[in-house]
Amino acid sequence: MARLKDKIAVVTGSGSGMGEGIARLFAEEGARLMISDRDLNAAETVAASLTEQGFTAIALKADVSLETECRALIDDAVAHFGRIDVLVNTVGWSKRGTIEDTSVAEWDGVFAVNVRGSFICIQQAVKHMKAQGSGSIVNIGSVNAYIGEPKLMAYSAAKGALMTLTKNLASYLNQYRIRVNQLNVGWTLTPNEHRVKIVEEGKGENWLAEAEATRPWKRLLVPREIGYAALYFACDESELVTGSILDMEQYPVGAPPNW
Repeated sequence: MARLKDKIAVVTGSGSGMGEGIARLFAEEGARLMISDRDLNAAETVAASLTEQGFTAIALKADVSLETECRALIDDAVAHFGRIDVLVNTVGWSKRGTIEDTSVAEWDGVFAVNVRGSFICIQQAVKHMKAQGSGSIVNIGSVNAYIGEPKLMAYSAAKGALMTLTKNLASYLNQYRIRVNQLNVGWTLTPNEHRVKIVEEGKGENWLAEAEATRPWKRLLVPREIGYAALYFACDESELVTGSILDMEQYPVGAPPNW
């Protein structure tokens, strides 16, 4: 069933990880896609792969920390496809650090990617969605938005800000039939997560087995599972759903682990 048949979707950060997982599922469900990433080669690789499978996808370089590239991303998608039906803000960046060892530059960098970039992309997309009379915006947040790990202080604060932005926009944009929802994602296995564990945290190659042993289902989330949840918010099945936050984790957020 093509739940996104002929819908135009822009997915930021879709050159790898969660963004790629979301984009691939959207393509399978009939969407025509703008694949964007700050790594143009990665975006082009994903777009080429989808095209080879018979789907419609084009690639564009977009660093969401830069206003000009955010606005160009949305406008180029509309110029190419004629409209934008779905925007998924997937890009996220974290810098390990507590309140004691996070610099102002690091704080600003984390907020530029996780909050400011989403704000600008949404602002630009709303211009077109408002004229169309409809649209769906899906923000990819984190369970760290509620409290967060002390070593992810700036990231947690940024995702909390994104969650408030989601609800604020939903309460305003519903008059234009534009929906805004958010996924707060838990521990997910992506290429970047593997790199962080090995390079930044100095974990051994067996870090994944050790991590999975701590989970009730004995595994981590994978990008395609994030895609299924994003698909629900993007498609018409959730037409009357806006301002919702879906927590994706193996335990209720805030509850003490029981394993």
